[in-house]
Amino acid sequence: MMSTLTFSIIQTNLHWENKLKNIQMLTDKLNLLTAYGHIIVLPEMFSTGFSMQPSLLAESMNGETVRWLENTAKEKKSIITGSVIIKEGNDQTISYYNRLIWMQPDGKLGYYDKRHLFSLADEDKHYTQGEKRVIFSVSGWKILPLICYDLRFPVWSRQQKSEDGKPEYDVLLYVANWPEKRIYAWRSLLIARAIENQCFVVAVNRVGNDGNNIAHNGNSMVIDPMGQVIFESMDEEIIKTISLSRSHLEECRQSFPFLRNGDDYQLLKD
Repeated sequence: MMSTLTFSIIQTNLHWENKLKNIQMLTDKLNLLTAYGHIIVLPEMFSTGFSMQPSLLAESMNGETVRWLENTAKEKKSIITGSVIIKEGNDQTISYYNRLIWMQPDGKLGYYDKRHLFSLADEDKHYTQGEKRVIFSVSGWKILPLICYDLRFPVWSRQQKSEDGKPEYDVLLYVANWPEKRIYAWRSLLIARAIENQCFVVAVNRVGNDGNNIAHNGNSMVIDPMGQVIFESMDEEIIKTISLSRSHLEECRQSFPFLRNGDDYQLLKD
């Protein structure tokens, strides 16, 4: 088990509905780094922006964006993650997903489909809802990835006990296109999630205006299990590499064993 887990987070503007420009832009940014975290984190829909045109922009799991993720993970020797517009099925039964891809350096991947679709932007009319949470393991660290609007629904991220009685995850990871006008809720809820789940939170948001002229100011954050903000950045494009301490996590949980008093529950399908 690693004593530290390191993230490189990329807070950036995005070219509206232009996959080639976004992939080139992200490649250029990554090439500026001389050292990479164990995990590189990109925003939600990093290749297109938060678009409601999946029929024009979606690609398969063998498409150019997933191949770029595979090549980048291999080249940088790091896990790389962010969400992409993905299609599955045939012309008669095609479904679109806002899908977080978890690409490992060896080419193996996992994914999480966004559960809570943002109805204010009609995301629920264009995309298919995800059905399950996924927890990824990195050298003894457990990571729960979620996407943007999932943040508003605390039951979906609530810690449950694993088979050994310990908390099921150590890091709650969010990728987002969260607008500036509701950034107070973003910041407040991220801190709340860290406190109530006694975990680190790593949250990556975009900056700049999208194609609907909606402003985003970032406020990407890293928060410790006590709710203390370790890092945050607003209104600028940044690449930040930051390490999380296993000993600090365990000390917080042992000194304040609140999770043992939590309610047992099960998540049921609608």
